[in-house]
Amino acid sequence: MLITDIELAIVDRLRRGLGRLARNVESYGGEMDGEPAEVLRQLPGVWVTFGGIQKTERLSTARNKHVTHGRFVVMVGDRSVRSEASSRTGGATLSEVGTYRLVSAVRRLLSGQDMADAGLKIDALMPGRVRTLFNTQLEKQAFSVFACEFDTKWIESTLENGKYPLQDAPADHEDSLFTPYQGETSPDDPEWLRTRLTYDLKSPDTPGVAEDIINHEQDES
Repeated sequence: MLITDIELAIVDRLRRGLGRLARNVESYGGEMDGEPAEVLRQLPGVWVTFGGIQKTERLSTARNKHVTHGRFVVMVGDRSVRSEASSRTGGATLSEVGTYRLVSAVRRLLSGQDMADAGLKIDALMPGRVRTLFNTQLEKQAFSVFACEFDTKWIESTLENGKYPLQDAPADHEDSLFTPYQGETSPDDPEWLRTRLTYDLKSPDTPGVAEDIINHEQDES
């Protein structure tokens, strides 16, 4: 669910920051594959999608913690009735934004942002490649689309060997996504309520003559 949360946070920041630079700022849903007339009506537009996990590596010596490196892609598109070059460079009026201007705006708004205000715990977004997706003509109008890549990383925990997701996981727990689908689960580990230490500093091989008992129960007062 973290992937979804990151994508939605990016959409929200771009929607707020771009203002009227873009007609639409949405999660990508195949808009570029629609009918030509419908594609053109949505431009200038911005779409966000998950570009995949690039690598995963163990966090220090912890066996159940990993650092996951993920990539998100922001696609920007615009059109022009004048020329293909104008769809990229824009024009003299505010309505002729141009994809180059959108690329600059997106990178300015997202680079170095860790989305902490959205409650996320991720590394700051690192700007990456900008790739051409389309430079073409549709219904006598030129349009261009570029893909802007941003990388980040976060820490994921893994299940203990042989265990299944947590039984009756709370709504804010990462295993809660399994609950509606009735897969196999494992009960939570029992609470550690008491620690008993018995020792004899003079004769360590004989039964202890002193002990400490540490209670871990939470104070209910």
